[in-house]
Amino acid sequence: MVDLHNWIKSSYSGSEGGNCIEVATQPSAVHIRDSKNTGPDLTVAPGTWVAFLTLARRDGHA
Repeated sequence: MVDLHNWIKSSYSGSEGGNCIEVATQPSAVHIRDSKNTGPDLTVAPGTWVAFLTLARRDGHA
């Protein structure tokens, strides 16, 4: 299976490859994955992702 997503690694992820969160955005979905996990990624609506980021930033986590 070919992965056609353009994954972007979190700037908070280390360069050692241990704890890497990656995100790929599309107009109708945002895909989130743990880069070391070969299983499925989490897919949410863009509005859900924006709400998550808003809360994370407000609480000082992003």
